[in-house]
Amino acid sequence: MQSFYHDKKVFVTGGAGFIGSHLISELIQQGASTKIGDNLFSGSLKNVFRVWKENGLDYKKTATGYKTTDGKHSFLYLNCEELKENIKAFKNSEIVFHLAANFGGRGYIDTHPGDCCECFSINQNVIKAAHLAGVDRIQIASSACVYPSDLQKEYNSQYLLKEEDAFKNEWGNADKEYGWAKLMGEMMLKGYHNQYGLKGSITRYVTAYGPWENDTHAIMMLIRRAVDKNDPYLIWGSGKQDRDFTYVDDIVSGTLAACEHITTADPINLGTSVRYTMIESVNLIFDILGWKPKKLIFDKTKPEGVKTRALDISKAKKLTGWEPKNDFKTGLEKTIAWFLKNKPKTVETIV
Repeated sequence: MQSFYHDKKVFVTGGAGFIGSHLISELIQQGASTKIGDNLFSGSLKNVFRVWKENGLDYKKTATGYKTTDGKHSFLYLNCEELKENIKAFKNSEIVFHLAANFGGRGYIDTHPGDCCECFSINQNVIKAAHLAGVDRIQIASSACVYPSDLQKEYNSQYLLKEEDAFKNEWGNADKEYGWAKLMGEMMLKGYHNQYGLKGSITRYVTAYGPWENDTHAIMMLIRRAVDKNDPYLIWGSGKQDRDFTYVDDIVSGTLAACEHITTADPINLGTSVRYTMIESVNLIFDILGWKPKKLIFDKTKPEGVKTRALDISKAKKLTGWEPKNDFKTGLEKTIAWFLKNKPKTVETIV
């Protein structure tokens, strides 16, 4: 069957980033025409050029960015906080995937609260621009950081976070400024849907990992330390904190499914519903690499975030038919194989 995205005109904010570049690649393979808008704060033109080359596309420089020689795909420098720029950029697009955010890993969230607040204006101006530009629908990337901290404060929890938990007992308690910005972005989209009929969907991501991610995020840094054979081996926090690690290909397939099947601005969780502690995670990495340090160091002065986090994905399965295809071990094997082949340089910003 022909893809829903075949011949669709698609715009991706943040498309030069980790998840965004994987999404662009899949959209190209499904026959969409794509435009990327990015200010390159955390994204990279290398991601864009790599994706185009992997899909057999040559490109050239333009007055506003870059464009493939077949004319179907382009990149432009875009400040998503500027409404007029967004409206102009979104013109003639049918679908907007909104992934742009001021964001890093756990360390960034904890040490850059003011910077994370930029996400409030980014979300407002992207959603409003999508409405004013007359796009058919918008899909926004949200986060498990929208969920109340009091549901994630006990080690060894078995509770799976459900979409309705974001406003438990009609009260929100999101994870720091970044979580609140994501939650308010969801409310903005729902407001535009209710008032103006803007079609939309929301996907809540949880600890995505995979090839081409940089080491401002936990899994990639843990892999790097193991590949470099750091001994003693450093783990942030107690090591007891757990996460629902989700491979990037599953994040992308879930995002595409949500945009296709949901138009009512309702959120769905994208995860695996399976927890791994950080200690369990590094032991898996050691097993795959066939190496283990003599000593582990747990630095409790570093942020570890909430103590537990895993998502109930039954709503996503019901509404879209999506489910993850990669368990954690399989995803780690793919990611480590990529790391060993490509030997990516470190990004020294985990502070």
